[in-house]
Amino acid sequence: MTVHEHLTEYAGLPVVDFTPETGREELPDEPDRFAWRISTAFEEEGFSDVLERFLEWVDTGRITALIAGYWNMPSYDGTETVPPAQALTAAADRLPALRSLFLGDIVMEEAEISWIEHSDISPLLAAYPRLERFGVRGAQGLELKPFRSEHLRELRFESGGLPGHIVRAVAASDLPALESLVLWLGSDNYGGDATVADLAPILSGERLPALRHLGLQDSEIQDEICAAVASAPVVARLESLALSMGTMTDEGAEALLSGQPLTHLRSLDLHHHYLTDAMAERIRKALPGVEVDLDEQNDPNDDWRVAAVTE
Repeated sequence: MTVHEHLTEYAGLPVVDFTPETGREELPDEPDRFAWRISTAFEEEGFSDVLERFLEWVDTGRITALIAGYWNMPSYDGTETVPPAQALTAAADRLPALRSLFLGDIVMEEAEISWIEHSDISPLLAAYPRLERFGVRGAQGLELKPFRSEHLRELRFESGGLPGHIVRAVAASDLPALESLVLWLGSDNYGGDATVADLAPILSGERLPALRHLGLQDSEIQDEICAAVASAPVVARLESLALSMGTMTDEGAEALLSGQPLTHLRSLDLHHHYLTDAMAERIRKALPGVEVDLDEQNDPNDDWRVAAVTE
C-alpha cells in the first residue's frame, strides 16, 4: 500500500468505487466479485449518506470487502458528519458477509495522512466479530480498547504518528489467529509517541501464536526498535519482518546482526534507511538466502533523519 495511490485491489478483489456521482445503472451485476470503496467528495454528501444509498442499491448481504475512502473532515471543511466507523457500526446487520475492511484509503491529494480524522473503532470491531482483515490509515482522534478476535488474520495501522495508547491497546489484545501485524509508528511531531516498552508484549509473541509477518515501520526510533527485535521471542516464528521506512542507521543494523539469527526469514524489508554502503553489504552477506530490501538509501551522514511518512 502507498499513500500516493488509491487501492486498486483489496482482499484479492478488484476495487470498484461508489461515490455521490455513482448511478444505479452503473452497478456491476455480481457485487461479491469486488471490493467496494465508498467515498464522498469535498463539501458534498456525508459518508453516512453515501453509505446509506450503497446499502439500498447493492445486495450488501454478499459483500465481503469494503473500503472507506475520502470523507469530509470536520476540522478543515466545517462539515459535521457521522464518522465512517460509527456509520459502519450501525450498518453491521446489513453487511453480514463482510470479512475485510479498510478505513482511510485517502491519498495525499485529498488529505495528508496526519489530517485524517477518526473516532473510536472499538465498537466497529465488536460489530464485525468475523473480520479477517482490518486496516486503518491516519490516527487523529483514533481510539481503541483492547479486544479479542478469533478470526482476524491481518491488522494494519498506517500513520504518520501512531499514538502510544493505540499501540498499547493492540499489544493488550488477544488475537490467536493473527498472521500479519503492521504498525507505521511515525513521528512524535504528529502524535507518534509509542515507545519500545509499548511494543514489548508484541515482541514477546505471547498473545500472537499465529504471527508470521511483523512490520514495525516508519519510526524515528528505528534503531531502538531494531535492538529490541534482535532478542524478541516472536522473531523465531516469523517468515517476514519489516523494519523499513524509518531512521535506521548502522547502529540498528549492528544490533540486528549481533542478535538472534535471521536466516530463517523469507524476507527482510529495510527500505528507506540511513545505512552506510559497508553495512548494507554486511547485511547482504550475512543473510544470503533472505530476500533483503535495502532500497531508498539516504545519506548516513545526514543529521536530519526523517521517517518516510510523517505529515
